[in-house]
Amino acid sequence: MLLTLLSLLTGDYSKAEMAGILIVFASLLFVTFVCMPVHESAHALAAYMLGDDTGKLKGRITLNPFAHLTGPGLAMMLLLGFGYARPVPVNINRFKNRKLGFALTSIAGPLSNLLIALVFALLSAVFYVFISNPMAKNVMYTFTFYVAVYNVVLALFNLIPIPPLDGSRLVTLILPDKYYYKLLSMERYFIIGIFAISFILNRFEFIPSLSDIGFAVVAFLQKAFILILT
Repeated sequence: MLLTLLSLLTGDYSKAEMAGILIVFASLLFVTFVCMPVHESAHALAAYMLGDDTGKLKGRITLNPFAHLTGPGLAMMLLLGFGYARPVPVNINRFKNRKLGFALTSIAGPLSNLLIALVFALLSAVFYVFISNPMAKNVMYTFTFYVAVYNVVLALFNLIPIPPLDGSRLVTLILPDKYYYKLLSMERYFIIGIFAISFILNRFEFIPSLSDIGFAVVAFLQKAFILILT
């Protein structure tokens, strides 16, 4: 994404195209510095409500982005359009039901992204219907639409059932204990694989296909909200 911005300096873009790219980049910044902290805070808050205060004691129930973001993860978000935040520490031994508690804690993050997507899809419909100024309508409509799309994509990516992504907790919920804890002990080795696979899939346009799903979901929600508002 930053490379696209830099290309504005030398590329042959119309003013409308330049404005569109800048609005999309602004939405990415919003998602990075606001929505990703919400995602991580949702993990910590869910764990706390289920009996584990580890994340709370580490200061992770906060919307301060610098409590959650890492340098490499931030760079990936800005350069590639996808990245990661610092994982919320969880002590599953503090849950009454360790597997269920860990699964609910994990799913809280993607659910927060879906909720944000729903809110911003509604906002985009509101701006589309009620703002009459064409320039203001385009800016606010595009910004909120892309924030919604990015959040759907974040939710979908995190729901992929591969450790340590959140979706893997739903799958491991049904594993026998000996395999469950074995898998947990090996998760740090999956992290490198996740980013290698993400890079390869991005090259073969798998990540854009997630974007296609995000666009389709948000467009459907937006049209539904527009029908309700009109």
